[in-house]
Amino acid sequence: MAFNDLLQQVGGVGRFQQIQVTLVVLPLLLMASHNTLQNFTAAIPTHHCRPPADANLSQDGELEAWLPRDRQGQPESCLLFTVPQQGPPFPNGTEANSTGATEPCTNGWIYDNSTFPSTIVTEWDLVCSNRALRQLAQSLYMVGVLLGAMVFGYLADRLGRRKLLILNYLQTAVSGTCAAFAPNFPVYCTFRLLSGMSLAGIALNCMTLNVEWMPIHTRACVGTLTGYVYSLGQFLLAGMALAMPHWRHLQLAVSVPFFAFFIYSWFFIESARWYSSSGRLDLTLRALQRVAWINGKREEGTKLNMEVLRASLQKELTMDKGQASALELLRCPALRHLFLCLSMLWFATSFAYYGLVMDLQGFGVSIYLIQVILGAVDLPAKLVGFLVINSLGRRPAQMASLLLAGICILVNGVVPQDQFIVRTSLAVLGKGCLAASFNCIFLYTGELYPTVIRQTGMGMGSTMARVGSIMSPLVGMTAELYPSVPLFIYGAVPVAASAVTALLPETLGQPLPDTVQDMESRRRGKPRRQEQEQQKQMVPLQASARENVL
Repeated sequence: MAFNDLLQQVGGVGRFQQIQVTLVVLPLLLMASHNTLQNFTAAIPTHHCRPPADANLSQDGELEAWLPRDRQGQPESCLLFTVPQQGPPFPNGTEANSTGATEPCTNGWIYDNSTFPSTIVTEWDLVCSNRALRQLAQSLYMVGVLLGAMVFGYLADRLGRRKLLILNYLQTAVSGTCAAFAPNFPVYCTFRLLSGMSLAGIALNCMTLNVEWMPIHTRACVGTLTGYVYSLGQFLLAGMALAMPHWRHLQLAVSVPFFAFFIYSWFFIESARWYSSSGRLDLTLRALQRVAWINGKREEGTKLNMEVLRASLQKELTMDKGQASALELLRCPALRHLFLCLSMLWFATSFAYYGLVMDLQGFGVSIYLIQVILGAVDLPAKLVGFLVINSLGRRPAQMASLLLAGICILVNGVVPQDQFIVRTSLAVLGKGCLAASFNCIFLYTGELYPTVIRQTGMGMGSTMARVGSIMSPLVGMTAELYPSVPLFIYGAVPVAASAVTALLPETLGQPLPDTVQDMESRRRGKPRRQEQEQQKQMVPLQASARENVL
């Protein structure tokens, strides 16, 4: 009997698993909202300079006399005539407009509030010379996610999954609410960074806690369910943003529910697998018996005792606890191989994903509509990904999703700019493939790393994803050299990463590895017959360990 058999004994996928998985994934609805929140809270409405205070704007044509025109005949966003230019308008930038001296906006801006009554851009004038501050806010949020992935991934392996989830829910609720009441831009950025940290911890621990409580054959279902909840959150964001166009109201709406998540998270049951890998057998027994009681398997729970657990989990109890440090990811050859390969997959997926989804205004259609379209494409993409994950395996699903995403983006780079429908369709298809890749990489990473360092490995993978999301807007600046350069880079990286997937082992139908020694044994590739002879000398309840090695 191995740990998977213990789970089956106490109910398999019973009432406890159904309730806890549902409650753990529910906050992901709003995590999706936080990740792309600034598409709405930092939207840039049409704007132009405000004329001097002594200008008589009540007269016909007075406002237009102060505003230079661009080549399309629209008012310049960041320039103002030093004196009003009287006479007929010249939309092509000639005649009177060409002789009038201009200056930057010194009296503020006038914004078109018809679509976005209030955003951080309009409240703190993040336009023209301050335009880069808008991207800074999103970058600082991603820096927070990066820090959270490193810090909370490590702490979860030391303190447990449940404690970190409780802390992260509270931190998200408090920091998100404080951001909604931020009096100035620096304070807003500070609380957004703290929100990013806690949301990274939620993303990592919700997947791990669910996977470690589920039997082998249901792990892919849990991973897909998690991905679908995240996708539904994108629909929710579009509806909430449409109903609450004021940025402070929207920020508050996506943050306050985390107080409720914080309250009910106290009822979560800590991962028994983590307890056992930490050598806390008494807590392992208590958690399993509690789950058995909830699942209506009280008699099976009473059959469990310390002797049975010691025999079943001998490997976890005798392993070297010192090998669970983050440095082991580089020191141990088997873990180093996994770390380098998975880092490339995480980076490529996030790098290309945020290159596509963080510029909704660039699609030229309603920002609410494109948000719904990008959310809708996830549904069939993740369904196909789920079928491939369950039938062909994790490795083919990961490879295909990255390869197809990269091809779509690369093709988009050579499609003429005026082919709006084709370009948008390719972008949406590429985004769907990247969403499927994210869905797979969370599950795949959790199955590849051993229990003692699983959260640390997940945290380092998520860290590389955040590095990709931070670099993505920087690459977008290369559009000044040539409009398609960012697309070529966004497409080439996932194509290259898809080849790295071939270097990873398949995990379909295999038990979760528990120790670093399992990874070393797999790397050495011990002969099957020798391994079987060694297993015969071990207690029968350890038989499942052979599957981890082979």
